[in-house]
Amino acid sequence: MVKFSAYSLMISSFTPFHSIIVKNPRRFSINIPYNYSTKSRIISSYTQNAQIHTEDEMVSRRYLPPLFSVAPMMDQTNNHYRTLARLISKHAWLYTEMHSAETIVYQKGNLHKFLAYSPEQHPIVLQIGGSNLENLGKATELANAYHYDEINFNCGCPSSKVAGHGCFGARLMLDPKFVGEAMSVIAANTNVPVSVKCRIGVDDHDSYNELCDFIYKVSSLSPTRHFIIHSRKALLNGISPADNRRIPPLKYEYYYALLRDFPDLKFTINGGINSVVEVNAALREGAHGVMVGRAAYHNPWQTLGHVDTAIYGAPSSGLTRREILERYQEYGDSVLEGNGNDRPNIREVAKPLLHFFYSEPRNGLWKRKADSAFQHCTTIKSFFEETLMEIPDSVLDSPIAGVPSGREDLFANVHDLLPSPYDARKQEALYA
Repeated sequence: MVKFSAYSLMISSFTPFHSIIVKNPRRFSINIPYNYSTKSRIISSYTQNAQIHTEDEMVSRRYLPPLFSVAPMMDQTNNHYRTLARLISKHAWLYTEMHSAETIVYQKGNLHKFLAYSPEQHPIVLQIGGSNLENLGKATELANAYHYDEINFNCGCPSSKVAGHGCFGARLMLDPKFVGEAMSVIAANTNVPVSVKCRIGVDDHDSYNELCDFIYKVSSLSPTRHFIIHSRKALLNGISPADNRRIPPLKYEYYYALLRDFPDLKFTINGGINSVVEVNAALREGAHGVMVGRAAYHNPWQTLGHVDTAIYGAPSSGLTRREILERYQEYGDSVLEGNGNDRPNIREVAKPLLHFFYSEPRNGLWKRKADSAFQHCTTIKSFFEETLMEIPDSVLDSPIAGVPSGREDLFANVHDLLPSPYDARKQEALYA
């Protein structure tokens, strides 16, 4: 048994319970209307669905808990990347790209394009975004057919298309009452756990107390018991999403203070964590779970390759890069052989592989060869035949070895920096 601060893991008990993708939506005995306009309806739906969520949470524990998860990233954590990620790590929790509720609702005749995935990708979380309660409810119900393990609501994206013209994402942190209502609507239309991904603040609304007010209100108004905290605030003044991941300072002390002040909730830390060494450093200091984004995408072999052994304590699979690529070839060519207008091109299918040899000898030459091969190759098999000759056999045939470097002391002094405790009694008086 591997023990962490919030979970105990029985490695031998891992038994995924999904084996097929069911295309017909499930119907539940409780059918909550989409239009929530009063607090009483929200609390009523919360109470009615409490038993459903409790039962589902018991089922979902058949998976190892989300000690490590891969962040949702637009245009990156699609089916192709998630297939590669699951070939490398069996236990990491995977997230979809964010799908807007409107897209799901208006494309309900073509949902397979957006929501379908292979059963091997479990455990997997669907992230949705939006600011229309009715569409959030409808989108959640439509997603039931695909048996995701959790539904996550995006309250952290700072993109001007999302937080600006879209009026959702990080901007929703300024309206915790609406987020509480939205989470109740989402929870009322699914029987899997729900969660929120957010920043630690927005623009000048960046105090620890304001973050706590958000957490308190959302968790009080809905069944939400899991929050993924990106430990930077969001700047909505027009800077790019990339700058929003770089310019606002990281404040890990806010995350660890939330663990102290909300002991009945679960929190996953996100932001600036780039290796399993740093993931384990966060867990040692008490983190419930850790979410990694760009490092898992831009260096998947070295990042995901150590997750199962170094974080979950599972035995090594012993797989080499060549064996991973052979399995990915089967997937890729089956996708490219598909029919219809939604069939991807070879560049789209092979895109996640472009970082597979990160920092290895001849990686740059291989990428240039790959770019040329995209112009005429029609299968992953032919793509590999033309390009993999550039990668040394010693790289292709060696299993993952050693643990990559990382900042073991990243969180060493974090408990000395915690802000003053949050006084929830003031909020309780407002809701009395």
